[in-house]
Amino acid sequence: MKIKFLLSLVVLTLLFSCSSDTVSGSDSSTQTNYFPLALRNYWKYRVLTNNVTQTDSLYVSNDTIINTKVYKKFKTRTTPIGFFSNSMNKNAARIDGSRILLTGSIGFNFGAALPLDLSINDYVIFQENASNNQDLGSVSGVINQTVQNYPLTINYTLKSTNIESLPTFSSNGRVYTDVKKIKTVLNAKISTSLTVAGIPFPVVVSILDQQDVVTSYQYYSKTIGMVYTNTNISYRLNSLPAGITLPLPSTGSQTQEEYLQTYDVNH
Repeated sequence: MKIKFLLSLVVLTLLFSCSSDTVSGSDSSTQTNYFPLALRNYWKYRVLTNNVTQTDSLYVSNDTIINTKVYKKFKTRTTPIGFFSNSMNKNAARIDGSRILLTGSIGFNFGAALPLDLSINDYVIFQENASNNQDLGSVSGVINQTVQNYPLTINYTLKSTNIESLPTFSSNGRVYTDVKKIKTVLNAKISTSLTVAGIPFPVVVSILDQQDVVTSYQYYSKTIGMVYTNTNISYRLNSLPAGITLPLPSTGSQTQEEYLQTYDVNH
């Protein structure tokens, strides 16, 4: 799943190998239609980022085979801005009963000097028959990366949760029916090992205490797809010992909303 974040952060692509861990199974007898995946289906979103408005156009471009299974590949007309369109762009989804599974890459950037890379395989982004507050998918890992000769260790967890079902939901002047609310959270912490005069072993220094750096809510309407996303991206780095500098912004904060404008879907 390629998620590109905007902050002062730049968009990047992440490709670290790990597996997604799904919590519950699917009902293969019923195919969900909360995100129709027919070829050439498209969704156009108005993206509002810190009061700046832009547009994303997401569409299902073609079939692709991954490990003998057929997936639908997503693309965008231009470089996407929004959290959701970035999540789907150039990645592949398939319906497995009541679930929607995503395979691809996901990314986050603490400035140009520190891109974080991971990959997901059949990560559950939606499950129609999930109960309120039921965990859907989770993937965790460790990334080791060197920045200006400092060896960084980044621990991360990406997690999706079904929050609730809504009979109606209003967005962008429209009322949608039969809506599912999903929460996606990226949690991370960063540390490094330093050699300090007079100490015979490396000292571990925390750069970023464990915190949720991305919290996003997606709203799916039956037979239509994703109709609204609200995303908050924020982090705060710790103060570093004297003499240690890293080319990373010390803080970041961004709020983003994605509103469905037009769509054309077949089932």
